[in-house]
Amino acid sequence: MRAQHADGEGGCEKEWTMDGNMIGLVAVVLTCGIPLALIYAFYRVRKLRTEERLAAIARGADIPMEPELSQFARSRRAGILLVTGGLGLMIMFTVIARVTSEPETLVAAAFGILPLAVGIGYFLDAALIRRDLKTS
Repeated sequence: MRAQHADGEGGCEKEWTMDGNMIGLVAVVLTCGIPLALIYAFYRVRKLRTEERLAAIARGADIPMEPELSQFARSRRAGILLVTGGLGLMIMFTVIARVTSEPETLVAAAFGILPLAVGIGYFLDAALIRRDLKTS
């Protein structure tokens, strides 16, 4: 970044440079700020829903309760999300490696194995819960 300041007779030139400190600051602020903003937004939405329900109950309206998911359904949902997320990561980095013709990028595709494995574990958990429910 360069700024020029002209005074009456001659020109005075002042040069400002931006070092890496600003990038580090922005990275830290975004890394901490985005999750905090999401948590706050989740809190506000939940609070507004609760206030809306309480106001409806105070008016005498009948509010249907949302049924809670069973343990089987929660495990199945988590398994689906993690497996598809892991496969998506692996496919994304594979496509990037093909497009850029850099096979080293395939190393990043290995990061998809972790959510994939955890998702398969959730599917196994869901299958075991279903089996236990059928036997009892």
